[in-house]
Amino acid sequence: MSSKARSRLQRLAVLAAVLGAAMVGGAGQTMPDGRPTPSGQPVPRWLSLKSSEVRARYGPGLDYRILWEYRASGLPVQVVAETTEWRKICDPEGAVAWVHRSVVSSRRSVLNPSDAEIPIRAGRSDTAPVRARLAPHALASMDECEDGWCEVRVRRLRGWVRQTAVFGAQERALCSASRPAGRGRQSR
Repeated sequence: MSSKARSRLQRLAVLAAVLGAAMVGGAGQTMPDGRPTPSGQPVPRWLSLKSSEVRARYGPGLDYRILWEYRASGLPVQVVAETTEWRKICDPEGAVAWVHRSVVSSRRSVLNPSDAEIPIRAGRSDTAPVRARLAPHALASMDECEDGWCEVRVRRLRGWVRQTAVFGAQERALCSASRPAGRGRQSR
């Protein structure tokens, strides 16, 4: 074998090793049915809507009918399944729909789903001073959750809210990936 052919073969071997490592690295995340996720990201996971006009569809494609339109930029949604281009999401009302990947962001947010204010505290404790209150049905940016508390930001204010008090911080899937898209709550 010539040195030129050997060099070419070595480059191909290195390329194959790099591609193999990339495939193994991305194969660690699976959907509820056990298939690898196309994005390599975990499912379920939290995203937020990028725009105040996001069309929710019955299936993963432009040829599927529009079920409704979300009109809340920053709304947290939970991805319960995905294709390469589409994300099947669970919204705060427990409804399931498909949205295009270009209309969601990895920026985290939370929603106060209740009709009561939620205290935003200076620390991770029910006895920490209240710095502000998150209004009913209001959104806040979220940084992280630990020990049952989530650090949130509203404008320049930072503080902590109970993880169980907000929508967008749960660790378990809220809607079944096998549930068909469409409005209406079903048991979660």
